[in-house]
Amino acid sequence: MLRRVDLRAPRRAVGTNTAAAMQSGIIFGFVSLVEGMVARIKAEIGEDAWVIGTGGWAHMIARETQALDRVDEDLTLTGLRLVYEMNEGA
Repeated sequence: MLRRVDLRAPRRAVGTNTAAAMQSGIIFGFVSLVEGMVARIKAEIGEDAWVIGTGGWAHMIARETQALDRVDEDLTLTGLRLVYEMNEGA
């Protein structure tokens, strides 16, 4: 049985124990997923596209990659509020 681990980046990608290996897989694996998706999307729509990390863990990912131009944890909620305000008088 695997134990719970803190959700933080380890010092190295190659874990020297189970906890560090799990942290590496979780954090660096997700960072690699984000970098891969950003590269594919930019290849399709152009390199000048802005990339905004959203959600509660976006800052953790942003610390480990240069793929994000900005972090806005509340972007979805802000967008929903703007849509509500636009339709409020309709």
